[in-house]
Amino acid sequence: MKLLEGKTAIITGAARGIGKAIAIRYAQEGCNIAFTDLEINDAAKETEKEIAALGVKSKAYASNAANYEDTMRVVDEIAKDFGRVDILVNNAGITKDGALKRMTEQQWDAVISVNLKSVFNFTKAVQPIMWKQASGSVINMSSVVGVSGNANQCNYSASKAGIIGFTKSAAKEMGLRGIRHNAIAPGFIITEMTGVLPEDVKKAWESQIPLKRGGTPEDVANVCVFLGSDLSSYVSGQVINVCGGMNT
Repeated sequence: MKLLEGKTAIITGAARGIGKAIAIRYAQEGCNIAFTDLEINDAAKETEKEIAALGVKSKAYASNAANYEDTMRVVDEIAKDFGRVDILVNNAGITKDGALKRMTEQQWDAVISVNLKSVFNFTKAVQPIMWKQASGSVINMSSVVGVSGNANQCNYSASKAGIIGFTKSAAKEMGLRGIRHNAIAPGFIITEMTGVLPEDVKKAWESQIPLKRGGTPEDVANVCVFLGSDLSSYVSGQVINVCGGMNT
């Protein structure tokens, strides 16, 4: 029996990177996948095909996760296409790093809107569905910098810390209907974004990690499988660091 057999998941920002890795792992465990990205380009279509090849239903949706009305529209569409929503993974996110003294209002607003408001938007949209089902698992992608902060990332750190507060509050509100909310705080994960960093920068990061390596998107995806499955049926309101021991 696969861990997510017969379940349906919405995963935001899943055309590539960590979101794609989660979608693939979920599909391997028998989960039907509805995933969103800002636009459905060739990469998103390829991801859709890769997921479907694993024998589950797969559909990509164009969605601006930071826009409330657009989110309501796309979740309504997904609910009609798939019939239910068992898991929501709020993964969509951006960075616009810079020193606070030089950070613009636009840099602040963009990161807060995409990273934090999107979590409100999608959680709000799926809440009636999960409430009616009296079950559901919402997994929010925070970050170790949301736990401990990081220089030149005030906007990103604030958005990821906000996700933690949102997660803990929503868990307390919605637990009575069997709806669980948890957050994952990845550390230094090797993706397309971090893969372009100079080798000396990557080595400096890895030297601070007790396990002496960067994480992989699959490391994060495996924790998502646990939180999405019935293995974690008594886990709610928690933040799980996936950081190789960097943030203890």
